[in-house]
Amino acid sequence: MHSVVGTAANVADVTQVDKLLHGDENMVGADAGYTGVEKRPEHEGRGVIWQIAARRSTYKKLDKRSALYKAKRKIEKAKAQVRAKVEHPFRVIKRQFGYVKVRFRGLAKNTAQLMTLFALSNLWMARRHLLANAGEVRL
Repeated sequence: MHSVVGTAANVADVTQVDKLLHGDENMVGADAGYTGVEKRPEHEGRGVIWQIAARRSTYKKLDKRSALYKAKRKIEKAKAQVRAKVEHPFRVIKRQFGYVKVRFRGLAKNTAQLMTLFALSNLWMARRHLLANAGEVRL
């Protein structure tokens, strides 16, 4: 995890994409909440392959036995498998650190707490690598 942005609940996710990208990406995957991000003016000229999940309504109207439906489902499954790997830091925050509900303390405090939790999540996921290179630990 390299960046975290905290916003009010009434701010759409798609408006924050430019703050989350660092510029060296060649592929960006996201859920259906980011539909239309490639059309936004701040992303013109960006050499990125956008892998945005399709809304259910785009393939739900197709016949489930048709080849087009089956192909679209396979594509969406492949996108979901990639997104599942990216969701691992959220699992660490929820299960290892017990952060399952947002406390309404104000936007600044919630954002600061999330940044701390994601930093801890990065350390938690890299703990084996860090401890292997530490050698002898003295207290």
